[in-house]
Order: sequence, then structure tokens, then C-alpha cells
Amino acid sequence: MFLDASVIIALILREADADRLLRRIETAETLYFSPSSAFEAILGIARRKSVAESGDQAPTPPALIDQCQTIVIGFLAELKAVEVPLDTAIRELAVKAARDYGRYVGHPAKLNFGDCFSYACAKAYRVPLLYKGNGFLQTDLA
Repeated sequence: MFLDASVIIALILREADADRLLRRIETAETLYFSPSSAFEAILGIARRKSVAESGDQAPTPPALIDQCQTIVIGFLAELKAVEVPLDTAIRELAVKAARDYGRYVGHPAKLNFGDCFSYACAKAYRVPLLYKGNGFLQTDLA
């Protein structure tokens, strides 16, 4: 099962649906994440913490980004999630996802950059994609 950044964020921040997501994770034989999903989760968590502490006009402190990187990578290690490389095949699948389901082509799924790479990784490794939101419901991964 591939973990989209939205799921990593939800679990670490204990969002309302974290327990449901954790139950889904417990059914997976192997968990995967990519550098891009980790990156997006790290910055997403850092930004949320920064806004909560200093408001949305203040920049996110570099030390907070470093702290969140330690938290995210540690959490993924606890889950025994495997980091997959982003290679040419995944890039090609991500471009295809953007072409077929991207926000810039007007598709209802409105997949963004990170979504396209999560889609591509799940496709390349032939595993289910665990995500939040409705965008992926509009794709062939639903």
C-alpha cells in the first residue's frame, strides 16, 4: 500500500480520520512512500505547526522544518514503510496522471504535483493507494 502525503499528515497530526486510516494500514502487507510524499508531509506539517504558533503571515522557521523531517521519517520508520525511488518510469506515469487527471487539464480529479507522483508510485508498484479526499476517486485507482 502506498501512503500519500495526506495520510502521513493525518496520522501524525491525529486528524479526525486517523483511526480509520490506521486500520487500513494494518491490513497492508507492505507500506511504501516516496521522497515526494515524505517531502510534502514534512512541509505540510511544518507549515500547519508554524501557522498554529505564529499565524499565517509568518514564515515557517527552518528549525521547525528540520524537526518535522525527523518526526515524519521516524514515523515512517516505525511503520516499517519502504521508501521507493523516483525513476524514469515513475516520472512517465506521473506525467500521464497529470495528462489524464490533472488540475491543469480540467479533469474533475484535479490531481496536483504530489498527487500525480503518489498515483504513479502506486501504479508502478501495483499496490493500493491510501489517500484522503475525493480526487483519487475520479481516477482508475478508485
